Amino acid sequence: MIFYVAVALIAAIVTFVLAIVIYRLSLKHRLYPKVRERDVHTRPTPRLGGIAMFAGVVIAFGIGALLPPLSLVYDEPGKILAVIGAASIIVLLGVADDVWDLDWLTKLAGQFIAAFVLAWQGVQLGAIPIPGGTLALISPTMSLVISVFTVVLVMNAVNFVDGLDGLVAGVAIIANGVFFIYTYVITYGPTEQSDYFNLASLVSAVLIGACVGFLPLNWHPAKMFMGDAGSMLVGLLMATSALAVTGTIDPARITGQGAVDSNQLLGASGLLPAFIPILLPFAVLVIPLLDFGLAVIRRLRAGKSPFSADRQHLHHRLLDMGHTHFHAVLILYGWTAAASVGCFLFLVIADWWWPLTFTLAALAICTIVTLAPLSRRKRLEAAAQLAEDGPDTDPLDRFDPLDAASDDAPEVPADDPEALDAYRRLHREDS
Repeated sequence: MIFYVAVALIAAIVTFVLAIVIYRLSLKHRLYPKVRERDVHTRPTPRLGGIAMFAGVVIAFGIGALLPPLSLVYDEPGKILAVIGAASIIVLLGVADDVWDLDWLTKLAGQFIAAFVLAWQGVQLGAIPIPGGTLALISPTMSLVISVFTVVLVMNAVNFVDGLDGLVAGVAIIANGVFFIYTYVITYGPTEQSDYFNLASLVSAVLIGACVGFLPLNWHPAKMFMGDAGSMLVGLLMATSALAVTGTIDPARITGQGAVDSNQLLGASGLLPAFIPILLPFAVLVIPLLDFGLAVIRRLRAGKSPFSADRQHLHHRLLDMGHTHFHAVLILYGWTAAASVGCFLFLVIADWWWPLTFTLAALAICTIVTLAPLSRRKRLEAAAQLAEDGPDTDPLDRFDPLDAASDDAPEVPADDPEALDAYRRLHREDS
């Protein structure tokens, strides 16, 4: 454990120091874009933090090669070089997009190239657990294709959710923290799995360190953003860690002391324990994947490209519901923790009622906190719309910002110029 902490600490220190340097250089040379209509922030902010995170990751990998206990990971140098090579492609692509605003097709092509480099060197899905404690082997070609699309999916999902200060960095710390504990448990715990899984643990530890080092500059109000380079790098490394462990665990061995006994859960088939290696990566990525799925469906229904930008992501909706920036970030942290920790508990607690109770309770609390502002906002909106207009009444009070962000926003009478002006101001204030 101490060696993983060491590489994480190195990644954090390097990222933090270089982030400060890049921040000062960005201010000095005005290396920041204009505020876009869909942005939440209101002043131009440097967005090259991904470069500092990349440097922290690379240096941490380099120092890790000097630590003897991690030598088994570096016995397969092709995989390490593939991770660094894919990360280099993604960061160059992200920086180019942050500076010149590339079209979505160019970005997608670069993502596929990076994902192919990663999968080509063996960081890919090799088998899928099935009920009964066995593995379903898949062909090398199918494994390569699935792995490439998985990496691209996760990169875009994380990139889509990067809209609030500290959101991606915090979600990555929580998700990868749980995933690191998972990979550490199955490596050194009662399951006694192969040391091959150190690759997943190392990648998770390094990513946690890079995000911890960058978070102080990204916390609200953010001095710097990680940009597309940083968010896609986070997605790439999260997908790498998941692929390095998913499908390579013998589900029949995930039993014993401190682990789930398959005979105690859903019958002798042990369905849930067998699928923990598959379920946990999706659980830790629940927020990015959900936001990505909703965005793609929403844009396709509107006849737009799934990669076109809009202001209807989950974090935008939370702000429109009345949550503050800080509360919206904490709520998304909570959803991530509830899903990932709940799924992990099924592995380490033999009595499955306890993790089920925890998961349901955590999800219920998250739901209540998420929806809490709605009732108050609707009451205030109804009262404002029923009240008679006075000399000091602002027509803006008639409308709920959540309505303004909706595809089904109410029609404003064309013969009411005061209301029309208020409604237009509402859109501008929410942009």
